[in-house]
Amino acid sequence: MDNPGYQLDSTTVRRFGFLLLRDFTMMAFSAAVEPLRTANRAAETELYQFPLFTLNGEPGQASNGLSLSPVRQLTGKEPLDALFICAGADLHSVSPELLAEKLKPFIKRGVPIGGICTASYQLARAGILDGYRCTLHWENIPDMHDEFPHLVVSSGLFELDRDRYTCSGGTAPIDMMLTLIARERGRALSDRISEGMLCERIRDGSDRQRMPLRMRLGSSQPKLVEAVELMESNIEEPMTLDELATHVGISRRQLERLFQKHLQCVPTRYYLEIRLRRARALLLRSSRSIVDIAFACGFVSAPHFSKCYRDFFGIPPREERLPKVNPATLTPMDLELESSNNGSVPDREEAGHEHVGLPS
Repeated sequence: MDNPGYQLDSTTVRRFGFLLLRDFTMMAFSAAVEPLRTANRAAETELYQFPLFTLNGEPGQASNGLSLSPVRQLTGKEPLDALFICAGADLHSVSPELLAEKLKPFIKRGVPIGGICTASYQLARAGILDGYRCTLHWENIPDMHDEFPHLVVSSGLFELDRDRYTCSGGTAPIDMMLTLIARERGRALSDRISEGMLCERIRDGSDRQRMPLRMRLGSSQPKLVEAVELMESNIEEPMTLDELATHVGISRRQLERLFQKHLQCVPTRYYLEIRLRRARALLLRSSRSIVDIAFACGFVSAPHFSKCYRDFFGIPPREERLPKVNPATLTPMDLELESSNNGSVPDREEAGHEHVGLPS
């Protein structure tokens, strides 16, 4: 790059360490490191160092199969200005006791602790986010609310709350790091980095992670958007199609036409998919029993839930989670679900109550 041509607020070298947990997400990690590397290049001097660590000193294994080295074993004595934990889809890649022990020396010294992607979940399990506002990837936010109801979990891109920095993953670490760089070095440098990385703008932490249906459809279909939002807010006790239509102020037939025209499916199918995807997230990211998950997602009959799940995803719930959960932890009712798929007990929707969560 050309000579920066601006005054840096500070030229002190800062050391941001990265602890790579097993199967960390490479994209989120790269999005966190590259702004720091680009800052050094833009300023034509070393402003940031970003050493890599693992718990055992072995190369860091990413979820895409690649490994990173050189890395060092984290000892707790490293002179760091911040330490970011990088995780991936496996929410149990490290025991909370071990993580708390490894981070205790840094916390005692007042070193800011950061969580990238699902690392916020790991930090919460270790008790390191108690009393702090945090965020993580949108897929895991419902699980955080369920398991840690005392935490304030936002749906924003990132949260910088005193000495805890948490980020949702994906490309959001770019915005978080650029915000930190702007705080420490000035906005001129962060803007220069943003331009060099072809970022349209530096997003704020409060920006939404997901593109809402309202944005995808525009402002022309408020009734449809309202109906979908009602579905997403009523998972455990699904609303009937008549109830949905009444709440949004249109007839049942009009609501069916809106779904068919803009979402290419009937409302019953759309609602079922919302509930099944929520169930899958709970299966993969929580230790709740299959029966409990079935009830939490609005299925009164557990065998019927198992059959619907198999029809939609191609495998039964038990097989979905076997690689993640020790079979010994499953309840006897969980193990019996699959044998009853072909003779499932009628659910309340099939008994005449017609909740839209099940196919009509």
